[in-house]
Amino acid sequence: MAEVILLSGSPRKNSNTVDILKTCAEEIEKNGLSTKILSLRGMKIQSCIACNKCVEKGNCVLKDGLDEIIDEIRQADGFIPATPVYFGTARGDIMAALQRMGKVSRGTDQFLSWMVGGPIAVGRRGGQTLTLQEMNMVFPINNMILVGSNYWNIVFALEEGTSGKDEEGINTIKLFSENVAKLINKIRD
Repeated sequence: MAEVILLSGSPRKNSNTVDILKTCAEEIEKNGLSTKILSLRGMKIQSCIACNKCVEKGNCVLKDGLDEIIDEIRQADGFIPATPVYFGTARGDIMAALQRMGKVSRGTDQFLSWMVGGPIAVGRRGGQTLTLQEMNMVFPINNMILVGSNYWNIVFALEEGTSGKDEEGINTIKLFSENVAKLINKIRD
């Protein structure tokens, strides 16, 4: 079981978003926790249809692979979703995934409650703060603990493999990741 699940919303094989999540994982693991990076790449995540069958079944009835991700998150103490910013906001598939996860959690065993984490946005020039605001909405409505850093969880990058050039962004992400791990460890004490 991974103690912190990191979820990439990037459709790209060599993704800056995954590179940033690897940086997160390294920092979290330095603090004694295990991590697992999952990806929506290649999946066709559907939007929630508000059927409320998750209340009866215990999981989402839409069959697109999100249930397997939900099962992994259900066992974790921390959750960090990350997305590239295309056209000024979060990708639709990650928002659909987050909304369905929230619906399942609220309708079943409240597995997101007290989960520690926060979102990350990776983009070229703009839309990152809007993306974070959109993704942040999932955390408080699900009784989750949103962790901060010394700035917003934003990394600037365009071409694949360029996220490491944003030194300030990387340092912000490292501190955020360390804070996630420290808080999980503090809650356990």
